[in-house]
Amino acid sequence: MLPADPAMLLTFVVIVVTVVLYAMERLALEVVALGSVVAFLLIFTFFQPADPSVTVSASELLSGFANPALVTVICLLIVGQGLFQTDALEKPAKIIVDATRKRPILAAVPILIAVAVISGFLNNTPVVVMFLPILSAVAAAQGKPAGRLLMPLSFIAILGGMTTLIGSSTNLLVADVAARTSDVRLGFFSFTGIGVILASVGILYVLVVMPFLLKPRRSMAEEMQVSSGKQFIAQIAITAGHPLEGVTSVAGLFPALKDMTVRLVQRGERPILPPFENVTLMPGDTVIVAATRNALTTALSQRRPLMATESEEPSDVETSAPQRSLTLAEVVVAPASRLSGRTIAQSGFHSETDCVVMGVQRRSRMPRMAMTEIRLEPGDVLLVAGQSTAIQKLRTNRDVLLLDWSAAELPPRRLAPRALAIFTIMVIASASGLVPIVTASIAATFAMVMSGCLNVRQALRAVDSRIFMLIGASIAAATSLEVTGGAKTIADLLVMVLEGQPPMIMLSALFLLVMLLTNVLSNNATAVLFTPIAVNMAIQSGMPVEAFVTCVIFAANCSFATPIGYQTNLIVMGPGHYRFSDFIVAGAPLALLLWLTFTFVAPIYYGFSML
Repeated sequence: MLPADPAMLLTFVVIVVTVVLYAMERLALEVVALGSVVAFLLIFTFFQPADPSVTVSASELLSGFANPALVTVICLLIVGQGLFQTDALEKPAKIIVDATRKRPILAAVPILIAVAVISGFLNNTPVVVMFLPILSAVAAAQGKPAGRLLMPLSFIAILGGMTTLIGSSTNLLVADVAARTSDVRLGFFSFTGIGVILASVGILYVLVVMPFLLKPRRSMAEEMQVSSGKQFIAQIAITAGHPLEGVTSVAGLFPALKDMTVRLVQRGERPILPPFENVTLMPGDTVIVAATRNALTTALSQRRPLMATESEEPSDVETSAPQRSLTLAEVVVAPASRLSGRTIAQSGFHSETDCVVMGVQRRSRMPRMAMTEIRLEPGDVLLVAGQSTAIQKLRTNRDVLLLDWSAAELPPRRLAPRALAIFTIMVIASASGLVPIVTASIAATFAMVMSGCLNVRQALRAVDSRIFMLIGASIAAATSLEVTGGAKTIADLLVMVLEGQPPMIMLSALFLLVMLLTNVLSNNATAVLFTPIAVNMAIQSGMPVEAFVTCVIFAANCSFATPIGYQTNLIVMGPGHYRFSDFIVAGAPLALLLWLTFTFVAPIYYGFSML
């Protein structure tokens, strides 16, 4: 026999099953999210809520896919892609890493502590937006996955945001509801004391314990592009006005080429071999270097590139691509290739493919000669540059085998100041309250594309389908729980079960329930639902109302166990390549730790008996 309200029961079942499937990761997250949306649509097609005045339409259930929070997160991901694409924060990150080279931990910890402090005075969402690219660049400069730092960034921003009234929109919302339903008037620092205690415990966990629980994950492209340490032979032609013109060797080396090994300087017919004593580079010199792909990419993507991306072959038309549209890729000289036994100039590779060979990698030995004089052999790896369309055409070339995973666009670093300016204006505009963050992020996305920092394809590539489906499905679940009265039923059950219990037990149980729901529902929706309940519980038990109101604030901010718990978790999920289970493993212990801390600290802080 069906219960009086089957819609409510089925809603609970779908939510539980969905969360379990998210955690198990047997099915793709997008598939599970879409399945939950389909389930809610079917539930409200055949069943309606018990309250006849409440109806649920398909448009209401699907409204999450056009939610401003979803649009904001996607736009922030695109803006972050613009910063990444232009390597806008590469120099600041290098400065930080160089300054902390002997103690790498100091590169991130001071930044994270600063995030906690700033989040107490600014809404924590723009704070995460501000520091996410910086920490991503620091991780890249250290050669570590970004996942090592981005989840801690989100968690510490949330912890810092729970210390003051304006640190989170949830805090303001609870204060407003409490003011309307009781005599409690929360000021800017009303709960800072206990908030700092909770935040300190949480930050200690994030910095000390969480690194052992969090499994850093790389994207598939990153895993395939891990550098093997193999080096390419490349050459740098010194021309008038070249960045290396007039550079003199120091102690037998060229400091400007510290990431490369200079094997030979060809000056006319005279080769100059190492060690280089008082050699000054001049126009007409050719510098033969051995360097990794990363080093060559850096040399090519500087505002004044060290290496030319144009072929030396004569041509009546301009064939080189603008710097920002260049793609680098690796190709292998195929067996029985027409390139075998020929030099690059003799092969006609550029005229046939519109790609320029930037380096040659030979597995067996590294010849000490100019790259253009090396006779190619089957198995040689060539680093080539060209437009993305030209690179893709190499798939059909029978002389070389394109390593698809190796294709990567060259960062247009000359556009870095432009990308930084757009990002800075967006952060200032949203943090100051001049415009809503959704407006600022959409405008910044438009500016990134129109300014050339990103093209449309690159912008679309930044959109994470998992985040899109997660937000849409979670809002559908929250809508279902609200209209069926499921959330209110849970709250009523809490009041009934806790009636007559000691204050400490009531406060602890309230914290635990709000903490659990805030990781499934919107934290703001949870806060609005439970603030009046908390006020009534305090009045009935004769306990300080402020203790119960702040309990809701802290518990609603404990959105660590799922990526849908809070917007900052969703912001870092894509760049950190996290899975749903990563948040459960690393975030659930933090939420439980804060629950236990509040349980024992709150009675002492607010001056009432524990029993």
